[in-house]
Amino acid sequence: MSVSTTPAPTSEPGDISAPAGTDTIRIALSVTGMTCGACANRVERTLNKIDGVRASVNYATAIATIDAPTTSTSTQLCEVVAAAGYGAEPFVDHSSVDTSAEDAHTRDIFRRLVVALVLFIPIADLSIMFAVVPSTRIPGWQFVLLALAIPVVGWAALPFHRAALVGLRHRTSTMDTLVSSGIIAATGWSLYSMFFRISTADETRGIWAAIVSSDSIYLEVAAGVTVFVLAGRYFEAKAKRRAGGALRALAALGARDVSVLLRDGNELRIPVAELKEGQRFVVRPGEVIAADGLVIDGSCTVDTSAMTGESLPVDIQSGSAVIGGTVVLDGRLVVEAAAVGSDTALAGMIRLVDAAQSGKADLQRLADRISGVFVPIVFVLSALTLIGWRIGTGEVDTAVSAALAVLIIACPCALGLATPTALMVASGRGAQLGVFIKGHHALEATRTVDTVVFDKTGTITTGALTFESIVVAHGADENEMLLLAGAVEHASEHAVAAAIVDAARSRCGELEPVEDFVAVPGMGAHGRVHGRFVEIGRRRLFEDRGSVIPRTLTSAQDRSDTIGATSVYLAVDGIVRAVLALSDTVKPSAAAAIAHLHALGLRTLLVTGDNAYAAQVAADAVGIDEVIAEVLPEGKVDIIASLKEAGRTVAMVGDGINDGPALATADLGLAIGAGTDVAIGAADIIVVRDDLGAVVDSLGLAKATLSTIKGNMVWAFGYNIAAIPIAAAGLLNPLLAGAAMAFSSFFVVSNSLRLRRYRAS
Repeated sequence: MSVSTTPAPTSEPGDISAPAGTDTIRIALSVTGMTCGACANRVERTLNKIDGVRASVNYATAIATIDAPTTSTSTQLCEVVAAAGYGAEPFVDHSSVDTSAEDAHTRDIFRRLVVALVLFIPIADLSIMFAVVPSTRIPGWQFVLLALAIPVVGWAALPFHRAALVGLRHRTSTMDTLVSSGIIAATGWSLYSMFFRISTADETRGIWAAIVSSDSIYLEVAAGVTVFVLAGRYFEAKAKRRAGGALRALAALGARDVSVLLRDGNELRIPVAELKEGQRFVVRPGEVIAADGLVIDGSCTVDTSAMTGESLPVDIQSGSAVIGGTVVLDGRLVVEAAAVGSDTALAGMIRLVDAAQSGKADLQRLADRISGVFVPIVFVLSALTLIGWRIGTGEVDTAVSAALAVLIIACPCALGLATPTALMVASGRGAQLGVFIKGHHALEATRTVDTVVFDKTGTITTGALTFESIVVAHGADENEMLLLAGAVEHASEHAVAAAIVDAARSRCGELEPVEDFVAVPGMGAHGRVHGRFVEIGRRRLFEDRGSVIPRTLTSAQDRSDTIGATSVYLAVDGIVRAVLALSDTVKPSAAAAIAHLHALGLRTLLVTGDNAYAAQVAADAVGIDEVIAEVLPEGKVDIIASLKEAGRTVAMVGDGINDGPALATADLGLAIGAGTDVAIGAADIIVVRDDLGAVVDSLGLAKATLSTIKGNMVWAFGYNIAAIPIAAAGLLNPLLAGAAMAFSSFFVVSNSLRLRRYRAS
């Protein structure tokens, strides 16, 4: 068994300043107008064509991170992006992001989807009926279809037409180009057939012959394509919103303003962005420490769990280092800023999550590559089909019918549905199992995961202190001592105090009032209860003033230490009378989950910001053999990176803000759903029930989902490869091509629905 600790790494340079020894500067741009991964690729390629520029565009967060020569400006780079057909503006920080535009875009897609879906059903029924059975046509039937179709193919499909037009202006094409062209072609030829062609359908030779010879009315195809693609875009927009939310939640941890201490002793409240290195600022109880620095004056207790993972508050005094983003619980501090703005540990954590989220999944990269060549090839094949049939037969109708069949049958509905439908079904089944799979990356990583790294506080343990025991000196009564302790601690807001108060109330009933209460920052508290002077605090509080502590109490503390518990002493009228033990208990499901993972041949590690002793106790309780303790967030990232460099595929399980970078860096991130928004946003899989057995279930469901997506992709590709030549050969009526396209989508959806029957291991 191994236990080790790692020192806190130094902060990274800011993301706006030039790295030491280089002539480049890092610039971040917020990019608008991207509708698919291919758009992000185009922006990335356009920026990388500039000499000396290296750019990476994160489609999920719509942010372009650019390393450019120091002579470059954000304005120049924004103009380059604009020339590619997209919008861009300098990105400041995630806390300043206005999400109203994102929300409005998502609502707009949803409205279009609802309208298209409601109208699609009557359009499909009437289009097929009027095309196959001309005798059912009523006077003005064309205008009835037209009135139903225009809102769908015009208004609902408008985003596809706009994107296709932008691509046309810049001589590029995406899936939007093919979708728009298919909708327009199917609608245009349908209008021609409805108003200018004579019916060719023969109802007397049977339904099959009627279908084959039916009029070319394909409005249901145009409407169906619109519905399917809009549905995919809506769920994609929701996923993007969650991805950006992780970074905004991280940025929200920082202070917004700070009280700077002036030379004359007065204080001036300024925005935190104006705080300079070396300035001194004041932090009061309940406030967030604005920057990394050194305590010049004061002492207090600080909640560092968000940044370090330490389950218990940390005592801070003059000369101690503090981290921005942590919260002062009691006392007043004067801090000298050592790292501000982009140099703080919190800013570094945001960069880590942002960089880790910018990677692309293998399936997404494959789809991007295909989209780059698939659309032009389909247009070429459709054009060749039109020319070939026109020259070979001299019949315009036959040529147009075959060319249109190629466009319609190649429409990428099945390809577009292959992944989102499987993810939707898996998400629904996962919700029943307490698991939520967020995207492609999680699915791919499950294939080869061989190492699982666990955080401790809130993951292996409950994350909340609970009262373990009370040991009293000779002659003292346990209930009386617990009542006195609870009475004093009832006036405190300390995490230890809350556990003692709960225990006193549950075991002894209502608490007595306390008078003259005083909190001693970092040490304890005291007050008077029915005239008796009651003190409660750390052992050091009593030892420093020479109080005699009975051996029975120190022995009890030694026993508590062996299980990783925290001990506090109680004195009444100056005499130490009791010691109370509190601990962060291990989750009941942890040991069984770890044993299951070991049975699957997976290696497990416990990596935590807690002290080595508490970490070892927790690891022993659940059966984890490898422990690395006292690790800051950057250290967790380094550990996971080193495991990956050694050839390991790493899954990380955590719940705290401090776990965000590690979750994003790991091959597979699993967040406990009771944890923070940052952890949930950075993870690939969210375990929404407080049961580590769900971690095992999540791996199984993710593997099953990946297998389903692969099957869907094989079908979607195989369908296009096989169907396009048949359509080009004139063997498919466009109506049958539309039906085949719909069947392909139906197959993909049906195959995905099988995931509803997945059973937990």
